[in-house]
Amino acid sequence: MRHLLLALPFALLPVIAHAAEHHHHDHHDEHASLGSHEHGVAQLDAALEGTVLEIELRSPAINLLGFEHAANSAENKRKVADTRAQLEQPDRLFGLSGEAGCKLDEARLESPLFAGKDHEHEHEHEHEQHDAGTHSDVHAHYRYDCSTPDALTGLDLRALFEAFPGTEKIQAQVIGPNGQQGKLLRANQAQITF
Repeated sequence: MRHLLLALPFALLPVIAHAAEHHHHDHHDEHASLGSHEHGVAQLDAALEGTVLEIELRSPAINLLGFEHAANSAENKRKVADTRAQLEQPDRLFGLSGEAGCKLDEARLESPLFAGKDHEHEHEHEHEQHDAGTHSDVHAHYRYDCSTPDALTGLDLRALFEAFPGTEKIQAQVIGPNGQQGKLLRANQAQITF
């Protein structure tokens, strides 16, 4: 079901389609400005097809952690662990309707700042090289199976804005039964419908 998000009009995150990114993420990408590392701005892509809901979140690390360098203090390491724990329990962050019966099938996080014993060394080196002259990003991929997808009318990201106050705007793109739409979300306007 990983083909779902390929229908979106811009490159997928490398966390689920590293190869596809090289084919689709060209410089002429109309969303290149949104794909750039801009503090306070994140991107969220979601696709609902049948019972499968896929969500991608891409954000500069500073939006989520308050910093984007390696965590060398106990306080920063605790912040990384706390942030990772929040992102690994995403049900609340996306405001999924309980009636939709969505169960998390897969959650994968990727960031140079999360690199550790459970990450492959080659990925660490890739990210170290990629981020050497840039900034650290956090990529998250979630896949849900929803028993009653008709009850899932959209996403409500108010809790995500509350959890990560460094995130000021989220450029959201969704594909659902009613087609595709995009919307710039803020804490006071955090809903997007499928």
